[in-house]
Amino acid sequence: MSSSGSNLYIDDLVTFDEPTVSNEKSEIAEFFSHTNVLVTGGTGFLGKLLIEKLLRSCPDILRLYMIVRPKKGKTALERYKESFEEVIYDKLRCEQPNFLQKVVILEGDAAKEDYGLSPEDKKTLMNVNIIFHAAAVVRFDEKIRVAVNINVRSTKFLLSFAKKLPNFKAFVHVSTAFSNCVRKHIDEVHYTDVIDADKVLTLLDTLDDGRLEQMTPMLLDKWPNTYVFTKALGENVVLKYGDGLPVCIVRPSIVIATYKEPISAWINNMYGPTGVVMGSGIGLLHTLHCKEENIADIIPADYVISNIISSAWDVANRKVAIKSDQFSNLPDEEKIPVYNSVSSCQKPISWGEFMKLNEIYGLIVPSTKVIWVYTLTLNRYLFLHNIYTFLLHIIPAIIGDTLAHLTGRTPILLDAYKKIHKFSTVIHYFAVNEWKFKNDNVIKLWNKMNSTDRQIFCLNVEYLDWKEYFYYHIRGVRMYLLKDPMDTVEAGLARYNKLRLAHNTIILIISLLLLWAAISFISFLWSFCPLSH
Repeated sequence: MSSSGSNLYIDDLVTFDEPTVSNEKSEIAEFFSHTNVLVTGGTGFLGKLLIEKLLRSCPDILRLYMIVRPKKGKTALERYKESFEEVIYDKLRCEQPNFLQKVVILEGDAAKEDYGLSPEDKKTLMNVNIIFHAAAVVRFDEKIRVAVNINVRSTKFLLSFAKKLPNFKAFVHVSTAFSNCVRKHIDEVHYTDVIDADKVLTLLDTLDDGRLEQMTPMLLDKWPNTYVFTKALGENVVLKYGDGLPVCIVRPSIVIATYKEPISAWINNMYGPTGVVMGSGIGLLHTLHCKEENIADIIPADYVISNIISSAWDVANRKVAIKSDQFSNLPDEEKIPVYNSVSSCQKPISWGEFMKLNEIYGLIVPSTKVIWVYTLTLNRYLFLHNIYTFLLHIIPAIIGDTLAHLTGRTPILLDAYKKIHKFSTVIHYFAVNEWKFKNDNVIKLWNKMNSTDRQIFCLNVEYLDWKEYFYYHIRGVRMYLLKDPMDTVEAGLARYNKLRLAHNTIILIISLLLLWAAISFISFLWSFCPLSH
C-alpha cells in the first residue's frame, strides 16, 4: 500500500507484540534442521501460512516441496509465483531474502491418481523426511466424487508413498474438528461411525457421476455435507493405512484470521464466520439462522499452524521413544495421536459475543464500500429467519434492482442475495448446533515444549485475548477482503453516517405511517361503537 496511513498499519501488524525468545535452543527448529519437507495444499489459506512459518521459524530446513496444480488458466508455476507475492511473506523476505531457493515446485493434482505426479517427481520426493498433508476440498456442497478423490484418495496415496521413504520422520494429516460432528462430544480419539473408506473408493471406481450423486444422501447418512463426511473418511484412511508410520491427525475447528503471526488479522477467504462478518459489515447481510448463546468454536489460523508444526515434532519423538515390539500392542490413540485444535475448552466465546465484538470494532472503522448500516439479527428460529429474509433481503433487493434497471445500471442485489442464501443454508448446521470438545493432547504437547518453543510456536489458546483479537480482525477483513486501505477510514465514517441518517429517516417514516394506519384503523372501529353516537 502506497499511503502512509496504510503503511503504518501494516508496520504495526508485522511487528505486533514480537516475543522475546529465551536463550534455550528451539527443539522443534532443531528437529526440522537438515530435513526435506513436503507440503500439500500449499497455495491454500492454511498452506501459505504453514510454508511461511516453517521457513521463517525453522531456517535450517534443506528443501520444502510444494505440489501445485494448474487452475483457472494459470500454470502451476504461475500459481506458485503468485502465492509468494502475499503480504504474509514480507517478514520472511526481510529475514531470509533467499528463502525461495529452498522451495521446489512439483506439478500435481490431489484429485488424480497418485496425486498426478510423474515418475520423475516421485523419485525427487524419495528424500522427503516430513509430510504435511493440508490439501483438501473445503466447499461444503462439493460433488461427492471430487471431495472423495481429494480428501480421501490422495491421503491413501501419500500414506502408501510415505512407507517407501527411507528416512521418514513424521506425517501430519490436517483434518477438521467437525469430521465427527454426528457426535456431540468429541474427544481426541478415533471414531468408527463412518463407512469404510475403501468401500466408497470402490463405488467411485464403478459408478458414473449420475448414479453416484443419486447415492450421495444414502452415503452421507447423518453427516450434513460432503466436506465433513469425506474428512471423516480421510481419518479412517489414516487409521487404516498409517499403521507403523509416525503419523498424527490435527483437527482444527473453524479457522479464522491470524492473531499475531506472521501479521495479525490476515485472511484471504470468506468461508464461514468471516463471510458473515464481511456481509453484515457492509450492510448486505441482515439475518442469520443461528443460536447466539451457542459456543462458536473458532480458532486463529496461527494457533493452528503452530499446532500442526509442533505435532510433527511430537509424533516423531513418540515413535523414537516406543520400541518397535511394543508399538503393535498400543491402542490406536497412542499409535496415531489426535490433536483437537479448538478454543472452546479454554477460551469459549458465543456466537452472540463474536458478532457483538465485530460490530463494536467494525463501527469504528467502517469501509467506504458499505451499502447500508449494520443491522444483523441472529434468529434461532428458522421461520423467523425466513420472515426476516423476505422483509430485509428479498424486498429491498427487488426495489434496488428495479431502480437500477430504470436508471440504466446493472442490477446486482438479487444475485448477491442468492449467493448469501446459499451460503446461509450451507453453514446453518454449524450455527444452530453445539459440540463439546476435549484438547488434552494439545495441552500435553504444550507441556512438552521448552520456553523457546512456547514463544515461537504458541498453540495454547489460554494466551488468546478475544477483545484484542477482534480489534485487529475487523481491520483485516477491511484491508484483505474488501481491499479498502486504512487511510479511507474518515471517508468510510462519513459515508456510514449518511447511510445511518437515511436508515433512521426511513424508520421514522415507516413508524409514522404505521402509527397513522393504526390510528385510522382504531378510528374506523370506533365509528361503529355505540358509545360514539
